[in-house]
Amino acid sequence: MLLLHRAVVLRLQQACRLKSIPSRIYIQACSTNDSFRPQYPSLTFSADNSSTRGWKVMGTLLGVGAVLAYQDHRCRAAQESTRIYTKEEVSSHTSPETGIWVTLGSEVFDVTEFVDLHPGGPSKLMLAAGGPLEPFWALYAVHNQSHVLELLAQYKIGELNPEDKVAPTVETSDPYADDPIRHPALKVNSQRPFNAEPPPELLTENYITPNPIFFTRNHLPVPNLDPDTYRLHIVGAPGGQSLSLSLDDLHNFPKYEITVTLQCAGNRRSEMTQVKEVKGLEWRTGAISTARWAGARLCDVLAQAGHQLCETEAHVCFEGLDSDPTGTAYGASIPLSRAMDPEAEVLLAYEMNGQPLPRDHGFPVRVVVPGVVGARHVKWLGRVSVQPEESYSHWQRRDYKGFSPSVDWDTVDFDSAPSIQELPVQSAITEPQDGETVESGEVTIKGYAWSGGGRAVIRVDVSLDGGLTWQVAKLDEEEQRPRKAWAWRLWQLQAPVPAGQKELNIVCKAVDDGYNVQPDTVAPIWNLRGVLSNAWHRVHVFVAP
Repeated sequence: MLLLHRAVVLRLQQACRLKSIPSRIYIQACSTNDSFRPQYPSLTFSADNSSTRGWKVMGTLLGVGAVLAYQDHRCRAAQESTRIYTKEEVSSHTSPETGIWVTLGSEVFDVTEFVDLHPGGPSKLMLAAGGPLEPFWALYAVHNQSHVLELLAQYKIGELNPEDKVAPTVETSDPYADDPIRHPALKVNSQRPFNAEPPPELLTENYITPNPIFFTRNHLPVPNLDPDTYRLHIVGAPGGQSLSLSLDDLHNFPKYEITVTLQCAGNRRSEMTQVKEVKGLEWRTGAISTARWAGARLCDVLAQAGHQLCETEAHVCFEGLDSDPTGTAYGASIPLSRAMDPEAEVLLAYEMNGQPLPRDHGFPVRVVVPGVVGARHVKWLGRVSVQPEESYSHWQRRDYKGFSPSVDWDTVDFDSAPSIQELPVQSAITEPQDGETVESGEVTIKGYAWSGGGRAVIRVDVSLDGGLTWQVAKLDEEEQRPRKAWAWRLWQLQAPVPAGQKELNIVCKAVDDGYNVQPDTVAPIWNLRGVLSNAWHRVHVFVAP
């Protein structure tokens, strides 16, 4: 038995002398830390120990020996299976023939079988082939989630040689490092890319939204452009002349100023999420703002490049100077008929509320398309062309479209639905906010209302009892031009709180001049991207005793 004891202890010492395994998937059985060493029963025998007790101890020792042998086997196998690769070896695996390898931190992965399954498309993942994922993952924060890391872990094949592993620096790996500083009042929905909305209590304080708290919708890192070297390229019509316009050249066109409300297609998406999960940023009621824009009319610039209305369908395609690692720019388009119509007042804007455009809002030049969804108001504008078909941009063809509630990600056909242009009638309550306590006696309710396509808001109805009874809110006095009601109406209602009422279910709904009205519930308009969310807006508040 003493010989067996020595053999077991020897095996324990050998097992514990093995090098620790770098991969996280191996347990601490191979650790040299004494705190993890198994504890064994004492082998001290008294004179009256029976042979039975001796055999029990021997059985225990044999069991411990078997466990240690198994642990030794696992540790040796782990050590043998964890391959070490150099960066040069990884860089040689960039095609299906050689295998497609990538690295993340110190780990090496063979993602050959996953490339075609990549949600962002094979081309995006192939950019990282033979190198690190970090510079590309930095563009999209969705990767920094546990389920993504768990999925990647299935493809791990080894570790990088620590001698030639160099951690990416902030300058090379963080494309958002040069983003502008933002106002601290903004409620952030995502940092990379930056997307944020003003809090409801500030949103309707002013008819014109101050630049620092105007909602921000970015799809990519914010470019830092030099106004002195900036050029806007306008592709000329057949027989016409293409233009390369400096900022000064744009200022030489007649200057027009208009007040326009911009609304993201995903405004109020958070309410759709309460019905069923959707894909998209959790915008509340603040993905909408209003500014006074100034610039050259798009129709004037296109005319100088030789463009005119044609009998066949045509589209004006815009490309921004913000781009992803592939060099693919953000893009969108609008019908040529809208672009060439002076009454549509589409601008190439260079001023916002009397100041040069802030960087987050498109400096030095952006498109402003009154009455149309914000996704078509391309920022950091670099190129304009007229094409027989709408833009081939992902954001025009594969996003910002509405579908039936029955359509899911397995059955969706983006080609079957038109791109969103004009938005439906919309309203929301900004004061009081959901869950607040209001004073008894009288309550003041405030909010905004807007409709796409230049349709004027003619009425806002407000209910304090969930829609059983209604009162008409007072609209602000701002001008609403017929068919050119490009900006929102702010509204308010002062109403008595019913005696003895402890809670109020406040609801609002707007009506435009086409007598379009908001639907009463979210479920019938739910869609997988959570766009076009314009059901009655509801706020539940408590009444102070």
